[in-house]
Amino acid sequence: MSSANAQPVTAKLTQSAIFLTVTIKPGAENDATVRDLCADLSSLLRGVGFRSPEGRLSCIMGFGSDAWDRLFGQPRPAELHPFREIRGVHHAVSTPGDLLFHIRAMRMDLCFEMAGALMDRIGDIVTVVDEVQGFKYFDERDLLGFVDGTENPVDQAAVDAAVIGDEDPAFVGGSYVITQKYLHDLRKWNAMPVEYQEGVIGRKKLSDIEFADAAKPAYAHNVLTNIEENGKQLQIVRANMPFGEFGKGEFGTYFIGYARSPRRIEQMLDNMFVGLPPGNYDRLLDVSTPVTGNLFFVPSADFLDDVAEGAAT
Repeated sequence: MSSANAQPVTAKLTQSAIFLTVTIKPGAENDATVRDLCADLSSLLRGVGFRSPEGRLSCIMGFGSDAWDRLFGQPRPAELHPFREIRGVHHAVSTPGDLLFHIRAMRMDLCFEMAGALMDRIGDIVTVVDEVQGFKYFDERDLLGFVDGTENPVDQAAVDAAVIGDEDPAFVGGSYVITQKYLHDLRKWNAMPVEYQEGVIGRKKLSDIEFADAAKPAYAHNVLTNIEENGKQLQIVRANMPFGEFGKGEFGTYFIGYARSPRRIEQMLDNMFVGLPPGNYDRLLDVSTPVTGNLFFVPSADFLDDVAEGAAT
């Protein structure tokens, strides 16, 4: 299948989001139920979103490597594989996940309603392994106090960064997405001097102004996550959201990055966790610990619409 009608991976940031990661219980009938949902996803989205057009409801559906083989077989996206665990100075874990639903809207009730509609369809045949309800925090900041996503590409640059083109003709319009749920030690972070925090991030905390390259420490987050190839920066589209639960004492950032190739995000993670050079790791990881790690393929919207109900393609 070849289509450029992408799922809304480059949609603008919203006030609210739900990130739902599930595994599919064994059974051919369960796989058929998921394929049925693929074909009906756009209809479900219209049904919920029509009630509040200004709410900008969207839902992206992604598939893990094993789930793709079960549901669709061949052809397969060229670079789809399980999330690669990284053991460096810090540890990037790999965790279970067959399906990802990234639900966004300006209001949480719309996200909640869409998640409910999805679970009405597949709740009995999946296990929810991770659910995060994200929220916008002041002026696009994370719970560490810094603006998150400042360098995100926009418009055509975002499409060029996140959407597959002719390099994989069977999956034009698709995208790869890597997700990690990071928990922050806010007490430890807030005890650090602001000047040190700014060096860790590579930009001013209040103004969000990026440091000059010569002033950035080698371990700065925005140094280690800057990936270039043949002198050209390889960008990704981030849709990170803060989250927190006071009862659990858990506060963090849900990292979600879309790219036309997972290699550029994997290189960023290698630089962060192993270091560039090895040992020069991202000091942000001293206070931020990933407790999940997944890689999903996001096929085009046309691919989902055209999935034959109940039958593998």
